[in-house]
Amino acid sequence: MSIVLYHHSHTRAGNVVWMLEELGVPYTLHHLKLSAGEHKTPEMLALNPMGKLPVLVDGDVVVTESAAIGLYLADRYGNGTLAPTFDDPARGPYLRWSLFSPSVIEPGSMAKAASWESPEASVGWGNHSAMLDAMVSAIGDGPFLLGERFTMADVIFGGTIRFMLAFKMLEAKPVFVDYVARLNARPAAVAAKARNEAELAANPA
Repeated sequence: MSIVLYHHSHTRAGNVVWMLEELGVPYTLHHLKLSAGEHKTPEMLALNPMGKLPVLVDGDVVVTESAAIGLYLADRYGNGTLAPTFDDPARGPYLRWSLFSPSVIEPGSMAKAASWESPEASVGWGNHSAMLDAMVSAIGDGPFLLGERFTMADVIFGGTIRFMLAFKMLEAKPVFVDYVARLNARPAAVAAKARNEAELAANPA
């Protein structure tokens, strides 16, 4: 049974297409017209009460939240390749940086943009400067988060950096720019970009 991704190219579902292309598994895109509220229908709310994309359906399994989708797909279809195995010491940093993106980078960047006032000890992102330092440390000498080994963590973490750089939500430090350039050069990333653009052209709204 083919994986179904409820999708719109202008949402985080676009990054899930890259995940699927990296794994090389068959999948179907189910476009939702956001302007018509198709992501808020009773059928979609039954799949994701948040009424947001992406939503991935794999047989009887429903997964939402892009980082969770990435971790699920890598464990299900790329265990030992895009996901370190459970007994691999690399599993620790793999999970660390995969979850750093939604729990630290995204809210930390929003806090900076919106000038939220919050005690550093009370929020996961601490302060913006520390967050950036951690991101630079994660990439290190590269080329990927686990050195020479590319994993789903790079799609999750790197996809967030790529998006934020494109919309000038993140300082264009050379380490970030170079990292994203390496990710963009991957054949699966190129294929995903083409697939997302084709879907958007066919379904402009």
